[in-house]
Amino acid sequence: MDLKIKAVSNKIGKEIPLPFYATPGSAAMDLHACVDEAVTIPAGGRRTIPTGIAIALPSPDYVALVYARSGLGIKHGVAPANCVGVIDSDYRGEILVGLQNSGESDFTVQPGDRVAQLMITPVIQASIQMVDELDDTARGAGGFGSTGM
Repeated sequence: MDLKIKAVSNKIGKEIPLPFYATPGSAAMDLHACVDEAVTIPAGGRRTIPTGIAIALPSPDYVALVYARSGLGIKHGVAPANCVGVIDSDYRGEILVGLQNSGESDFTVQPGDRVAQLMITPVIQASIQMVDELDDTARGAGGFGSTGM
């Protein structure tokens, strides 16, 4: 699958790298902060970080998902504010990453820092069918914790 990427900042490919897969086994590619100067996210706060790129997915059969970088989340409490960002196949604007700092200390994003991961995955659009009953299963309507700890 070819992913078309447009630089919306003249820093892309020069000061700020294009997204890339860090290893041959990587499922997602890193997104970098395309900012002119450091951006501080206060403890408990949120900031929107531009990436300087826009993408064109080849068809509605694909979606791009923006995930947290595990190191930022575990070490600093910094992760996407909406948990997972969804970039639909028909969106052509700049990819922005809303980061939330749930840590106890302010966190500073420097220009070029890796701030999130971008994964491309297939989409299946469901055909909705309203029914009066659903199939029975062993679990049934058992909710949170119903299958054990």
